[in-house]
Amino acid sequence: MRDLEAARYRADRAFRQYDAIDPQNRLIAAELELRWNSALTRVGEIETRIAAHDASTSQPSLSPVHVAALAADLKAVWSAPSTDARLKKRIVRTVIHEVVADIDDEASEIVLLTHWIGGVHTELRLPRRRRGQRNSISADILAAVRQLVLTANDDLIAGILNRNGLVTGHGNRWTRERVSALRSHHKIPVFRPAPDGNEPWLNLNKAAGLLGIAPKTLRLAAEAGEIEAGHPLPDGPWIFRRSTLGEPAAQRVVHRARQNPNHPAGSHPDQQNLFSPIT
Repeated sequence: MRDLEAARYRADRAFRQYDAIDPQNRLIAAELELRWNSALTRVGEIETRIAAHDASTSQPSLSPVHVAALAADLKAVWSAPSTDARLKKRIVRTVIHEVVADIDDEASEIVLLTHWIGGVHTELRLPRRRRGQRNSISADILAAVRQLVLTANDDLIAGILNRNGLVTGHGNRWTRERVSALRSHHKIPVFRPAPDGNEPWLNLNKAAGLLGIAPKTLRLAAEAGEIEAGHPLPDGPWIFRRSTLGEPAAQRVVHRARQNPNHPAGSHPDQQNLFSPIT
């Protein structure tokens, strides 16, 4: 389209130059007329190429059955990891005609009216942010980040928060930059590996490797309360203090795992037997 606009501009300029020349100056008039005709020919060539391209790339009309099948898969396409922002923008432009925003002062809400391509209208109401109001991070997220920085960097923390369905104060997904900004605002130190490799805090795999037992064995012992450990989020890492792994409680778990390798988790020493002893 830009080539066509440029060609039309040149043709229009050539015509104005030809129209402004004195007809008595036949030599110059002939030259300007030749340039004008050449510019018009160029416009015609570009228009022909555009028409041929549009004809070859025209999309076949879809039947209602095909449209319904695409609509059924829309959520899967939108949530697929391979769907990038460009494709999502194309989907939005395809299915949405316009979005009209209004403010309901009495309810203190923002009203969004979506006009879909098919003629259906959807209303969405969002709480209006009051003057001076701030979107703060919950105390649970702050507490989780304070523990996660003991063994994880900002990139890993962002993935853990997203995996647990947690969002920022503005409702956005977590990124490395947002975690870094959160730490900086609340003066939470960044994770830095120990220069000598003796980390004071260890995740589950490293702690289990240090004790020489399976990670599952250590996790079950932590869940049972036999070993002190932190677990800030349901779908997140276990965090162990290195000094705790040298205490008698941890050594008892190691001893039990080596004594009974088929069932290293064993049973809690206070657990009662379900069956009476048979004599």
